[in-house]
Formats: sequence, C-alpha cells, structure tokens
Amino acid sequence: MAIHPGFNPMLEAMAPFVSMDWATVPADQLRAFADNPMASGEPLAMARVENLTIPVEGASIPARLYVPEGAPDTPPLTMFFHGGGWVLGTLETHDATCRALARDAGCAVLSVGYRLAPEHRYPTAAEDCYAATLWATRNARELGVDGSRLAVAGDSAGGNLAAAVALMARDRRGPDIVHQLLIYPVVVRNFETPSYQANGGPGTFLPIAAMRRFWDDYLGDADTDTAELASLLTRDDLAGLPAATVVVAEHDPLHDEGVAYAGKLSDAGVAVTKIEAPGMIHGFFGMTDIVPDAREWTVAAARRLGEALA
Repeated sequence: MAIHPGFNPMLEAMAPFVSMDWATVPADQLRAFADNPMASGEPLAMARVENLTIPVEGASIPARLYVPEGAPDTPPLTMFFHGGGWVLGTLETHDATCRALARDAGCAVLSVGYRLAPEHRYPTAAEDCYAATLWATRNARELGVDGSRLAVAGDSAGGNLAAAVALMARDRRGPDIVHQLLIYPVVVRNFETPSYQANGGPGTFLPIAAMRRFWDDYLGDADTDTAELASLLTRDDLAGLPAATVVVAEHDPLHDEGVAYAGKLSDAGVAVTKIEAPGMIHGFFGMTDIVPDAREWTVAAARRLGEALA
C-alpha cells in the first residue's frame, strides 16, 4: 500500500534536512537539528522515572529508568537502545517511545545513552550497551526490577545494538536474555537492496546518503566484513540466541535487511515473530502522535515483548 498520508506534512517539513549534503555536514550540526524532538503534549504518566549514571570502560553514560503504572512490585526489565545511525539520538528523542513501550509491554524500560560516533567509533556503542546491560542485572535489586526476566530492544541502529548485545551475552556467558525486540534494525552495509532502491532516494526520510554517512562514522577504519558486532547479517553463528520479534516497515530502506535477518535467525533455530507494518516508514515508532494508526504496530510489538517477559 502507499505511504500513510498522515506522514506527508512531516516529510515536507523535513525535506531541507534529509536533502542536505550528508557527506560533509558536521555531526554537531546534524544533532542540532535532529536531537530536538517536537513537543507533543504531556508525557505519558509513569509510576516512576529515574535518571541514572552507568559506569562503562573509561567513562560513564546517562540512562533513564521507566516503570509504568500498574506494574508489579518487581517488574521485568527491557534494556532500550535508541536509534540515530550510531551518530544521533538521545534519551530525550526516545522518551515518548520508551514510555509507550513500558506501558504497553507492562515492564520496566532502561533507556541507555551510549557514546556516539564519530567521536566514539565501533565497537564503543555496542560495548557500552553490553556494559549497561550487565550493570542493570547486577544492580537489579537496587533498581527495583527483576533482572532474571531481561529483554533487549532498540530501533534502527539501536536495533543493531540490541541484536549485538544478545550475541555478546550468548558468547560472554551472560546475562541471560529472554527476548530481543528489533525495530527496523540496521544489520548490513548494503545499499543495493530493492527496499533501499525504492525508499532511499534523495528527499526520502532515510536517504542512502544518510545511511552511508552513518556507517562510515561508526566503523571508521574498521573493515565492514570483520566488524561482527555491526555487520550482523553476514554472521553464520546465530544459533542459541534468545527469541526475537523483528518489526519492519513497508516503506523503509531497511525493510529487506530486517526481513533477511529474521529469516536467518529462524533458519538458525531461533523463535522469531516478524511484524510487517504496511504503509509505515522508517521511524514510525516515534511518530504515533502524527499518525495514530501506527499504534497498531507499536502496540503489537510491545505486547509480544510483554508476553515473552511474562
């Protein structure tokens, strides 16, 4: 089906941003535009919202814990890693998404402000997210959550990081993760897929030029083929991973790689639920105020996460 017409005003407003010269604009200028979410009314009420600081190798990073109203005394925990091409995004840009995910899944959500590229290149973001996950499980009692019922989730580059943390936890023998929610994840540096060609042209919400820039900023001098915590679709060792929900949007340049990763997980014996969102574009999880129809798919994904953690 066609792109949902509710996205059109937003796409028109963002045309100057998505049409810029992605190869040359400094990261701080990109952030000045992209990391200022538009006000969308009062935030969804939570029983508890707590800003935290998490120690990682050589630094500390911010995090924010959300506990929804009506949650059990010790709710299960989902680690959330925001999107933004490993270059953009903050706790604030994904505040509404985390609140909705916590409410609809009935779990606590810990949003992680990992260090960004190009200042901190691969594999810093993945290592930060893994370190934050370890820290959360070790401090679960103090956080008031059940660290034995643990999931990872993220959108776009955050989906890449969630999948990477699931692999790291398997290979490093913990912590035990019961589910991974991968929302239109980045899993391979390949701009030739049919979905890239159909949905990644100049002026689209996520142009190929932007993704090329993001990959370059994140990997730096690292070889794409050997960056095994980033180029996830190239891996052949996906057996033994936690069950997954993979969300893909019909009009997203990342659609095909998300479908391919879901298929590869399934072929490796991982239980996979794939959610196709017709009419949706990349980033729709954070656009439900603009297009309320998108909530059908955000709620479906959250409920699947909640079932996995129950």
